[in-house]
Amino acid sequence: MSQNRRKRQTMAYKILASQCTQCGACEFECPNGAISMKGDTYKIDPAACTECAGQFDEPQCDAVCPVPGTCVKAA
Repeated sequence: MSQNRRKRQTMAYKILASQCTQCGACEFECPNGAISMKGDTYKIDPAACTECAGQFDEPQCDAVCPVPGTCVKAA
């Protein structure tokens, strides 16, 4: 695994399925196209997620989500 990919994975956010309302706001706001519907909830591709670094002051998925604490930093 390349060092860049490892770095991106450590930076990635995730969506807590138990809290996701499937509103879709996060998918449309993600500047990297890292969010898509998988099954019955949205998922963030850790290889594409940059936490919006260099583009916004905060991850846009978290900023637009109507349920606080749904988009969180992946462990």
